[in-house]
Amino acid sequence: MRDPELLYTIDEDVAAALRAGTEPTLVHLVRGFVDAGNASQVAAEHLVESFAPQRLVTFDVDELLDYRSRRPTMTFDASRWSDYEEPHLAIDVLRDLEGVPFLLLHGSEPDIRWESWVAAMRQVVERFGVPLTVGAHGIPMGVPHTRPTSVTAHGTRAELVSAYPSWFGTVQVPASASALLEYRLGQWGHDALGFAVHVPHYIAQSGYPRAAIAALENLERSTGLDLASGRLESAAAETTAEIDEQVAASAEIGAVVHALEEQYDAYTGSITRPGLLSADIPTADELGAEFERFLAQQDGEPNGS
Repeated sequence: MRDPELLYTIDEDVAAALRAGTEPTLVHLVRGFVDAGNASQVAAEHLVESFAPQRLVTFDVDELLDYRSRRPTMTFDASRWSDYEEPHLAIDVLRDLEGVPFLLLHGSEPDIRWESWVAAMRQVVERFGVPLTVGAHGIPMGVPHTRPTSVTAHGTRAELVSAYPSWFGTVQVPASASALLEYRLGQWGHDALGFAVHVPHYIAQSGYPRAAIAALENLERSTGLDLASGRLESAAAETTAEIDEQVAASAEIGAVVHALEEQYDAYTGSITRPGLLSADIPTADELGAEFERFLAQQDGEPNGS
């Protein structure tokens, strides 16, 4: 394994501004894996726009990205290249509405050297005394948009997610750098958890602000931070209204949504039912295949957040 310290640089002035004993929570919202409804992307953009970020850690993306598999976007203007959306992966220091500092890892998910990168993240976590690392992303799910947005919570200790219902049994899905980060941190004795926001499968390819709100609200619940999630309510209401119009215009889509509503209500109304993925919902193997299809359908991830 390459020396993890070679993968990143730290702005020591910003580091010095984090007072000893601060112990900031680390929120990670990286792009490149499954993110139905752009839940993680929208949440990250919201945080960067709402709370003045200070760059603490900069990762060497040339050492972590496969540009040929996930090509950045360039702009061609008549006779010249006028812009390049330079990929990045970084950790910023932000302060919530109450002035409480926290760290935000955002940008492009590493394509290679996952173990080296995770080891680098461990160094950051231990240097800054991070007590909790928490992330979120969206997954396509057989749920209706007309019901409360649910999440699957997972963590390195059962106590971290004891307040959340279990929606799955044992499921195998494609790995992600964020999932590996949580897994390794748990092995090293650090608390970490994450939230997979359930996004209706029929709008998984579109922007769904309600999913970002659910991600932020669960981040707030688990960390005590005030992340101003309510600022996305207007965009969420507009999107929901547009979806309702499309559903009303199609009897076929309306029937699908109605069936999902009945299924959802049957599950939430019975604590004895094994899970929402039982009966006519996809099996574990089918869910894994759905993840694969979802990834294959992506035309390319815009980098950054």
